Amino acid sequence: MSIAAEARPRTPLSTIFAFGAGSLPLAALNISMAISVQPYFAQNLGMSLVTIASAFFTVRMLDLGVDVVLAILMDRTRTPIGRYRGWTILGAPILMLGVYQLFMAPKGIGGNYLVLWLLVYALGSSIVGLSRSSWSATVVTRYDQRARFYGYLTAIGVLGTLTALATPIISGAIVKGPHNNVQIMGWTILALTPLGIGVTALFVPEKVSVDTHARRAPLADYLDLVRRPEVLRLFFSSFALALGPGWMANLYLFFFKDARGFSEAGAYGLLIVYVLAGVAGAPLIGWIGGRFGKHRTMIGAAICYSLGLCMVNVVPKANFVAGMPIMVWCGFWAIAFDLMTSAMMADVGDQVRLEQGKERMALLFALTGLAGKLAAAGAVIISYPLLQAVGYLPKLGAHNTPAAINGLTLVFIIGPIFWVMLGGVCFLGWKLDHRRHTEIREALDARDSLLIHETQAASDGALPGRLVGDGIG
Repeated sequence: MSIAAEARPRTPLSTIFAFGAGSLPLAALNISMAISVQPYFAQNLGMSLVTIASAFFTVRMLDLGVDVVLAILMDRTRTPIGRYRGWTILGAPILMLGVYQLFMAPKGIGGNYLVLWLLVYALGSSIVGLSRSSWSATVVTRYDQRARFYGYLTAIGVLGTLTALATPIISGAIVKGPHNNVQIMGWTILALTPLGIGVTALFVPEKVSVDTHARRAPLADYLDLVRRPEVLRLFFSSFALALGPGWMANLYLFFFKDARGFSEAGAYGLLIVYVLAGVAGAPLIGWIGGRFGKHRTMIGAAICYSLGLCMVNVVPKANFVAGMPIMVWCGFWAIAFDLMTSAMMADVGDQVRLEQGKERMALLFALTGLAGKLAAAGAVIISYPLLQAVGYLPKLGAHNTPAAINGLTLVFIIGPIFWVMLGGVCFLGWKLDHRRHTEIREALDARDSLLIHETQAASDGALPGRLVGDGIG
């Protein structure tokens, strides 16, 4: 590592924690939507699995181009409070409206209601998620520090996940008799969202790169992005690595309650163990990625996660203690997927800015976001009809035959393993390693220093007639 790279100051933990505060409500929301809300529509509101799958798939298809449009606007935004901060603030109330309408949905809703409010939810989620992802890439720029930074962010986000998962257990202990866990989760998320995003908006600085003054956005630049091997690899790996765990999450309650004999509280308890492993695992995975290479860490995580998932059906039924080690193992390695993908895409963003002379971070994260949306749609539209095909009945009180339970087990285990291993394969032969990224950052830092000097000289009248960004855009 070069002296210049070593001399680059570390980001204060206070800044990392302030940025991580915005991850708390988003992580709680993501796990609630995947684990609790979709089964709630089927079991408590009486919607068919096909109707739910069709609604989610329809929204994902309608939503496909939104992130790209938002990304282009974000990368070209210049405001007194920064480029991405304003978008994060804008997206929060839109997201909260969608959350309210989905988590507080009344009985008797149909597919049209679900599609409408899923669209609102998706728009708010896209604005907040994309702006935060793009902003995060500017907070830390060194290869090893960036891996650890995303490790800390992921660990903080896991605390939000734990908050959502603990809600049914806590509410069950406090409220005797019938109560609506999904609505309690919704109110918790609605309370956390303005608090978490407010802390980030107030206390995290945003560095705006100096070579983004030019307003031209040639189509060739965008086409260049999607042709890059690194971008294509990250896109396909993001799809596969999101579809695998998303598939598992969508079927989790069905599998652990009906196939493994756990109560709902026991199933949530095991999921908390899974997530707690991520709290410990995220900083360690970040360190491993910074030390041994992010791409190698991803390949190893995919293999280890798949091996662990093979063991889920081996432990005795309804045995919480026996199930804990497997959930710890899977949770530890699963945390690497989003963490390393974000860190690696940030590295690619630095490479693109060096070669194109413009900030394209939001657009790059939009591509992985698009992959995640396709995966979320795929996890529902593929897995739910498969459950119906094997004869599984999700409605509360329904009787499922042994054949249906065996089908549920096979669908739950085989799907995630297939997709996660496919995601790991995408990183064989990865070139943007520690050494290459250090070279890129040194070149960027040198160019940024020169541009700042020229800009200052121009403002002092030393370079009359030269436009800032001339020759870059």
